[in-house]
Amino acid sequence: MVCQASLFECGNRVERKGEQTSWEAQIRANKLELFTSKYYAACAVGGMISAGSVHFLITPFDMLKVNMQADPLKYRSILSGFGVVYREQGMGGMWKGWGSKLLGYSAQGACKFGLYEYFKKFYADMAGPEFTRANSTAIFAAGSLSAQVIADVALCPFESVKVRVQTGYAKGLVDGFPRMYRAEGLAGLYRGLPPLWGRNIPFAMLMFSTFEHSVDFLYNKVLQRPKNDCSRVQQLGVTCAAGYMSGVTGTLISNPADNLITAINNEKGLTMVQAAKRIGVAGLFTRSLPLRIMVVGPMITAQWFCYDTLKVLAGLPTSGGIDHLIDGE
Repeated sequence: MVCQASLFECGNRVERKGEQTSWEAQIRANKLELFTSKYYAACAVGGMISAGSVHFLITPFDMLKVNMQADPLKYRSILSGFGVVYREQGMGGMWKGWGSKLLGYSAQGACKFGLYEYFKKFYADMAGPEFTRANSTAIFAAGSLSAQVIADVALCPFESVKVRVQTGYAKGLVDGFPRMYRAEGLAGLYRGLPPLWGRNIPFAMLMFSTFEHSVDFLYNKVLQRPKNDCSRVQQLGVTCAAGYMSGVTGTLISNPADNLITAINNEKGLTMVQAAKRIGVAGLFTRSLPLRIMVVGPMITAQWFCYDTLKVLAGLPTSGGIDHLIDGE
C-alpha cells in the first residue's frame, strides 16, 4: 500500500487495519536511515531544541536554586526565596541568566544527545553483539560519559557567566561574558569545568542508563508488548515515565557537585576543597535538593518528551532499547 499522507496518518491507517509496521520501513520511506550523518544531525537538532527550550523555561527556578546554594541564610525555602527575589529585583530578577541558559544548554543538548547516539553505536560495534546484549549498561554508561565530557566543554563558559549573573555580578550574558573574560580570561570561564564534569558525568551516566532500562522494564513488565506494537501515544508515554525516573535518579547523585559549582563560581579564588569544607558533607547532599528534585524530574521528563516527539516527526523511533544497535537484528 502506498501512503501519500503524513507519517502519523500513515501509521494510524496501518494500525487500524491490524497490520504490523516497522520503524525501519518508515525511516526508509522518509529517506532518513539509522546511524548515518543525517541521523546523528537530526538527534543533535532534537537535543538542542529540547534541552535549550526546557532549560530556558525553568530559569526562575534555577535562579532561586543558585541563590539558595550561595546564601542559604537569606534564601531559606522555596516560597520565601521567591518572595525575596521578587521584592528586591522584581519580575526581571526572576529571569536572570536566561540567555546563558538558552544558548549554553542548547549547545550542551546538541552534543549530549547527538553524541550519545553516536558513541552508543560506536561502542556497541566495537564490543560486538554478544557483549553488547549481555552488558548493555556498560555500553550506555560509556556512550553517555563520552558525550557528556564534550557537551560540558560547550556548556561551561555559559554556566560560569550564568552563576555570576544570577548572584549579581552582571545584568546578563551580553555584559557578563566580556566582563568575566577581561577579568579572568579563558581560564576563568573554564574554572568550573572539573566540578561541572563531577556533576554532569555521573548524572548523564545514571540518566541515560536508567532511562534505557526503564524503557525496557515498562515495555516488558508493564505494557507487556513490543515497542513496535504500541501506538505513538503509548510510546511517548513510556518516554515520559522513563524520563522522570532517570531525572530523579541523576539528581540524587549529582547534588554535591552542583553545590560546588555554585560556590566556586560565586567566589573568586575559592577551591573545591575549601568550598566542600565550608558547605559540609550534609550540606553538599541536602542543600537545595528538594528544589532540584522538584525541578529536574519534570525538566528531564520534558526534555525526553520533546526529544522523542521531534524524532518521531522526523520518522525515527523513540529512544531506548539495545536491539537496533546490534548488526543483523
